[in-house]
Formats: sequence, structure tokens, C-alpha cells
Amino acid sequence: MTFRDTSVIANWHAHIYFDSSSRDAAWAFREQIEARWNGRLQMGRFHERPVGPHPMWSYQLAFAHEQFAELVGWLTLNHGALDVFLHPNTGDALRDHRDAAVWIGDSHELALGALR
Repeated sequence: MTFRDTSVIANWHAHIYFDSSSRDAAWAFREQIEARWNGRLQMGRFHERPVGPHPMWSYQLAFAHEQFAELVGWLTLNHGALDVFLHPNTGDALRDHRDAAVWIGDSHELALGALR
């Protein structure tokens, strides 16, 4: 087994997944995140269609490695019925999405061909 140092992690992405029936809950969750982190993380666009490797509608949170414990702890306790996909950004998008993924809630099959 090869071990990698966490210094290869530039930052993290969390993708909040939703669909037409959970859209309002996803928007309310987004507003809570924006209020709580108040500019300390980057909020991505609210995509009401699948984008890239993501099989569902989603929006992205980009955050620093140092924020992982606080943000992921909060997401874990507060995601409700929404599913959250997390991955590091190390420069190897396929590996990051396929092998280093973390799920909160249900997991979903990604369209990894978009990353090849």
C-alpha cells in the first residue's frame, strides 16, 4: 500500500445533491451554509441539471483543508434528506472522485467518463 501525504490536498469540494422534489430544501440548506460561513468558503452555482460527473442536480462548496472538520461535521449533522459528495482536490480528478470520495447520506454512481 502506498501512503500519500495530506499536503497534496489543495482544497476540498462538497457537492450537495438534489432533484425537483428536494429543490426547496437544497436552497434553504444553501442559505443556512451561506449565513453560517459568511464568505469563508466558495459557493458554486445552483445547477438544476446534472453537470460533469454528477448524476443529479447539485451545487458545490469549495473549502480549505483546514476547514474540513468544522464544515464536514456540520454537514453530517444537518444535511437532512440531502446527499453530500465530498472529494479532495489533489490534481488527479479521476482518483479524487473515484478513490478518495466521501459520502454523507446515500451514495450515487458518478459519470466518471467526464473526468477521463
